Amino acid sequence: MNDALRSLLDLLDLERIEEDIFRGLSRPSLVPRVFGGQVAAQALVAAGRTVPDDRPPHSLHAYFLWPGDPGAPIVYTVDRLRDGRSFTTRRVVAVQHGRAIFHLTASFHAYEEGLADQEPMPHAPDPLTLPTAEELLPRYAHRFRGPDVLRRMLEARAAVDLRYVDAPPFGSVGEPRAPRSQVWFRTQGKLDGDLDRPLLHLGLVTYVSDMTLLDSVLLAHGRGGWTVGDVVGASLDHAMWFHRPLRADEWLLYDQESPTAQGGRALGQGRIFTADGRLVVSVVQEGVVRAPRNRATS
Repeated sequence: MNDALRSLLDLLDLERIEEDIFRGLSRPSLVPRVFGGQVAAQALVAAGRTVPDDRPPHSLHAYFLWPGDPGAPIVYTVDRLRDGRSFTTRRVVAVQHGRAIFHLTASFHAYEEGLADQEPMPHAPDPLTLPTAEELLPRYAHRFRGPDVLRRMLEARAAVDLRYVDAPPFGSVGEPRAPRSQVWFRTQGKLDGDLDRPLLHLGLVTYVSDMTLLDSVLLAHGRGGWTVGDVVGASLDHAMWFHRPLRADEWLLYDQESPTAQGGRALGQGRIFTADGRLVVSVVQEGVVRAPRNRATS
């Protein structure tokens, strides 16, 4: 386990300051605000801390209300909406500087037997045949908006081994292609001992789920995204459904697509599979995706 992963795990290890109130810190991101995946993961962990361990989350629905300040702590207040025989529901409000910046509702479910089926896993190459971030990103450094972007991108990916199956948006500038993308990912090291907890694995996957979901929108228009300065983007809402147990320290395939973009907004849809083909998570997100007004739009 490297230092970056330890730092990320520390961010998810929230400080309990009251019975249902928690405090979390932030880490630097590519943009001057708190990374959306971080606040979603921390809110899920806060909710999960108030639920019995035998009830993992099966879904979350969240809204990003205001940009978070990465230099200030975030306070998470949990409301216990329901404690039923099979399902538990929690609402979490994240507050900074006296203002709510994020809302999340999460539902938890005790395991039970039932009907089972799934769509098959799409084809993807072995992740070990794909370049790491350290190998891939420097190839495109000349396209980034400023010399510091490469360093910050590598830092943002240092805790997670994330590998693109095809060229990322910043490698496809001016070359529109189908609005679909795939990445493999896993943590940079195994989680064991006290860290090997289902809620922590799901929190880490929630963190990663916001990293590349809107890439497909950029690919459809040949846009490089915020790293090259030709698009401004931010998450508006985020929903996840956790179908089956998973481990964030084992390879997961994130298959993503965008069915539509219009009016300054775009929709991203994703499915996460284990390496042996089990569908473990479904993700949907809407985000702001704006081309600068002084440039031609695609």
